[in-house]
Amino acid sequence: MSGRPAPRVLVIKLGALGDFVQAFGPFAAIRRHHAGARIVLLTTRPYADLARASGWFDEVWIDTRPCAPGPLLALRRRLRGAGFARVYDLQTSDRSSFYFHLFWPGPHPEWSGIARGCSHSHANPKRDVMHTVERQAEQLAMAGIAAVPPPDLAWLAGDAARFGLPARFALVAPGGAAHRPAKRWPTERFAELAGWLDRRGVAPVLLGAAGEERTLAAIAEACPAARSLAGETTLADIAALARAAAAAVGNDTGPMHLIAAVGCPAVVLYSAESDPALCAQRGPRVAIVRRPSLADLATSDVAKVLATLWQEGSVS
Repeated sequence: MSGRPAPRVLVIKLGALGDFVQAFGPFAAIRRHHAGARIVLLTTRPYADLARASGWFDEVWIDTRPCAPGPLLALRRRLRGAGFARVYDLQTSDRSSFYFHLFWPGPHPEWSGIARGCSHSHANPKRDVMHTVERQAEQLAMAGIAAVPPPDLAWLAGDAARFGLPARFALVAPGGAAHRPAKRWPTERFAELAGWLDRRGVAPVLLGAAGEERTLAAIAEACPAARSLAGETTLADIAALARAAAAAVGNDTGPMHLIAAVGCPAVVLYSAESDPALCAQRGPRVAIVRRPSLADLATSDVAKVLATLWQEGSVS
């Protein structure tokens, strides 16, 4: 044994939730490729606990998105002092690319990303029209990591039993970003779908973050059989519920990425506000339903896709 310290590798992935979930495969691939390295993740606070539980990282650093000179200089000192041999910038944003330049005047670590002057540039001019999964896989291939298979998510285990749900239930995720209402299917259609599920002996279980209680309450009022878990679930709980659920239906939101990734049959609703060709949820049993306006999407159309997904047991 040489006694040399393990090489240090930095991975940058700041969020949001859907993007973070779609980086699970690259995270696992980087861990396999650098089996003997000490790997640090730079992320934002909402995803730190998830990253620590994964086992893919030896350390998790919180990025506070500094703008003032003092905090930026502190981040520069931390990055330069860590002795990173390589950096995988999976965020590939203007901010994360700027972090490459914090190493000026050098030496710079090997850097996989899109920062000008980096050693392993993802130099595909069409990268911005690729789906996130394929784009990140190609980026890693250009940095010498040839394979990015779907990761083992057995570590992502919450306690579904604590909610005392019926044996057969479906998850319903009617929420979404408050500033993008066009990404949401109307609440009354979710209520109609909850009734459709109930009539088929499938209990509707409503998922939502704090602040979405009114939406979930309106659905539960229209369909008393529905159970609202607004604000009660961690990300690990959502994964556990998804594994036990008969299906899930929801808008294009972060939780639906997690639900699909663990294998739950999932129907995801898209409007013209987002493009599934770039960011669709991935998993073994996912169906995408898209309309220019979700106000024009009938409940019967969603129910038909969900029934097909159940019947075929495969992607619709």
